[in-house]
Amino acid sequence: MVDAALKQASPSKSQLAYDFIRTRIDDGRYVSGFRLVLGQIAGELDISVVPVREAIRRLEAEGLVTFEKNVGAQVALLQEAEYTYTMETLALVEGAATRMSAPLLDGDHIERARMINREMIACLDDFIPHRFTQLNQEFHAVLFEECPNPHILDLVHRGWNRLTVLRDSTFSFVPGRARESVDEHEQILALIESGADPLEIELAARSHRLATLDSLHAYQSEHKQQH
Repeated sequence: MVDAALKQASPSKSQLAYDFIRTRIDDGRYVSGFRLVLGQIAGELDISVVPVREAIRRLEAEGLVTFEKNVGAQVALLQEAEYTYTMETLALVEGAATRMSAPLLDGDHIERARMINREMIACLDDFIPHRFTQLNQEFHAVLFEECPNPHILDLVHRGWNRLTVLRDSTFSFVPGRARESVDEHEQILALIESGADPLEIELAARSHRLATLDSLHAYQSEHKQQH
């Protein structure tokens, strides 16, 4: 009786598999389009394929996983389009906000942004994607928060909030992008510091945002070819 009670209290193997896969989808380790190889997951969890298949069906019912003939189970691509639209929109509005904010930034703003970027560089060797993303948002906020147009600023905030919902950190699955990102940060700061043409600053900020999106698309394309 005791053994039966303990067995009932412990999570089922199907639940274990579900939690395992769901966590990796949520934290970005399993990106949109990632192939879910049942045997491999079962091996990692030291269970049979049957409960993994049950977990996959449950995730499919929730819209997080899709199953295609000759492809198998993969993380749903539904959010990929939303992520792309959000990044493209954010590139435009954040670029504009940075341009409008630039003339109002003083030495203290520049120093604050540089301090954050240095902390981001320090994160690269012992990489923690979530922390890097937090610092990245802090860095950009220094550059766009002085924007005098509240409507544009509101759109920027909405874009960042939407990114958080869609995916905590792109850097989770394209960590190589992080190193490029901090270099581009310094280039943007140099433009602002030198009093460059506002349009040049806007285009640099826009290009910086789109480069992250391009890195994600390149990763997904490569990953699909490998699987």
